[in-house]
Amino acid sequence: MATNKSVVYKIVEPYAEALLELAVSTSTLDEVNNDMNIVSQFLSNSSDLEKFLSNPLVSQEAKKKVVNDILGEQISPSTLKFLMVLVDRGRIAFLDAVAQKYLEMSYKQASIEIATVTSAVQLSSQQQKDLVKKLKKVTGAEQVKLQLKVNPELIGGFIVEVGSKLIDTSIAGQLKTINSLLSSAVI
Repeated sequence: MATNKSVVYKIVEPYAEALLELAVSTSTLDEVNNDMNIVSQFLSNSSDLEKFLSNPLVSQEAKKKVVNDILGEQISPSTLKFLMVLVDRGRIAFLDAVAQKYLEMSYKQASIEIATVTSAVQLSSQQQKDLVKKLKKVTGAEQVKLQLKVNPELIGGFIVEVGSKLIDTSIAGQLKTINSLLSSAVI
């Protein structure tokens, strides 16, 4: 599995870097950040869109039309043009990974740390503020941006990924730990 991640990383990083360089050189960093957040939200809310864009049997023209119809009015023309380049080069299936990597690089440049938080239920705004405050202390970052996901299979609690750190306070994670401890215990 690690090999697959490194292959995706090698594909995704150059596109994310190119978009970041373009945004910086054209002084449209905030606009492109907003665009990529919109793209990322669309993809996370629509597994059908992600499947459609990843389907190798769908023509490039059909993918371009769908991308233009769905995102054309909501993102800047330069970002839309970038998405069309991804379609032309057969890399649109990696759009979500490109968006995530771009945002990570952009925020790092602005001294913002990204924390992916997967919780069993939607976090309240107060819980989000408290978590940001704690993560600022842990990471030493000036700003922390949360990427929120909900996974009811966690039963309760949450998992936080910040850089290479993983904090698992979920009940499912605690049950796995207890299970592995009991499995390794000699009876």
